[in-house]
Amino acid sequence: MPERVKSGRRTVDISNPDKLMFPDDGITKGQLIDYYRTVAGVMLPEIKGHLLTMERFPNGIDGKRFYQKDMSDYFPDWMDRMTVPKQGGGEVTHVVASEPATLVYLANQACLTLHMSLSRKDRIDYPDQMIFDLDPSTDDFDGIRRSALDLKEVLDDLGLYSVVKTTGSRGLHVTIPLSRKDAFKDVRSFARSLAAHFAEHFPDRLTIEARKEKRRDRIFVDWMRNSKGATAVAPYSVRARPGAPVAMPISWDEVRSRRLRPGGYTMQDVARIIATREDPWTGWRRKARSLKEATRRLERLVDR
Repeated sequence: MPERVKSGRRTVDISNPDKLMFPDDGITKGQLIDYYRTVAGVMLPEIKGHLLTMERFPNGIDGKRFYQKDMSDYFPDWMDRMTVPKQGGGEVTHVVASEPATLVYLANQACLTLHMSLSRKDRIDYPDQMIFDLDPSTDDFDGIRRSALDLKEVLDDLGLYSVVKTTGSRGLHVTIPLSRKDAFKDVRSFARSLAAHFAEHFPDRLTIEARKEKRRDRIFVDWMRNSKGATAVAPYSVRARPGAPVAMPISWDEVRSRRLRPGGYTMQDVARIIATREDPWTGWRRKARSLKEATRRLERLVDR
């Protein structure tokens, strides 16, 4: 790999491209940079304007990991950013996704995974999406698939459109586009009510109990990401697991297939996949709604 890489209208300096990031898989930092440069066209529309938290591995996945919210002083001036208050006092300045070179630059900083805010820079208190993380307590991924499809039916009944992605770990994220008319506190309240209602219908399979020792073998319907300051793994992010799996946007038909596996989409094959299939999330943001009518419908369901 050359020491300088062209990405969009920027040229990014590259260092140590031969450093192994996934030693058992032989994947180098140069390959990680190539990956993010390749997927920038589909990834950037999903994260543009969102505040980023970086998950960095300076010495590969077998080395020390750290999360970084506050952007480093040496980050380039052209990189978009936003300063927000920090819990407990002070401020933190986040990188904001705005152009392809941002992804390349962060990959060169050994950032494997990007975690994104649920709101955008221009309307920071109003999320543009609501996320439910179906988090398994066992390796029963069929239960995750069934639960995602069941949740989709509930959301359909509430008049809310939904898309789904693998997390690159063990679960699935069901994501609902929002019109940015509802503040975080209202989205969080709705998400908790919906998760509780959903779990009550499948008590042997689902729970909203956050404490692992109380979940038993049930799937945790994690609604708590819908809070100001919380993050979710960004679509197309590489995860720090053997094989370099990716948090991959998929179709509901793929969820219906028993062939689907939580780590079934890897860094090595995603570039080929996005070149040969239609993006399953195309146009999903145009389906954004407020929660006003959905809240009324949910209240009627809960009162039955």
